[in-house]
Amino acid sequence: MQMSDTREIQADRETVWAAILSPDVLQACVPGCQELTGTPEDGYEATVVQKVGPVKATFKGQVTVSDMDKPNSLTLSGEGKGGAAGFAKGSAAVRLEEAGEGVTKLSYDVDAKVGGKLAQLGSRIIDGFAKKMADQFFTRLQEAIEGPADEAEAPEAEETPGEAKKGWFRRKISG
Repeated sequence: MQMSDTREIQADRETVWAAILSPDVLQACVPGCQELTGTPEDGYEATVVQKVGPVKATFKGQVTVSDMDKPNSLTLSGEGKGGAAGFAKGSAAVRLEEAGEGVTKLSYDVDAKVGGKLAQLGSRIIDGFAKKMADQFFTRLQEAIEGPADEAEAPEAEETPGEAKKGWFRRKISG
């Protein structure tokens, strides 16, 4: 299963780059991620719980970062085993480009594969699930940097008068 998409994120490339490599951001952005530890250099260990059609599984696996060309591009690759449910593996080639002052164009190409009981669900279910997972990941990444798209979802306590709402990651790095 392969797919591609592009998003414009209201932040400079350095901020987007730092967010993609942050274990806190990755854990918050990966749907169903229960735990994520590690570093970009050594890779990450992750535990993800997902339900695909009628199959619910806990996947334990690794996420590696490769082909790093700061702050232009990188590849995130992951592989997890879900016991009797089977396995899932995939990668996302991510490219970052300036798209105006303070705006980064993020493009990605995702390739995903599954095996075991999951593969028996059929390509239509698996392809839809993989697309949903990728969309959720990159939407959550964008919200972690920019803040929620819907103003009603933004926590009031974290807004200071006269300051634009920022995503939690941007607030974290700007102090």
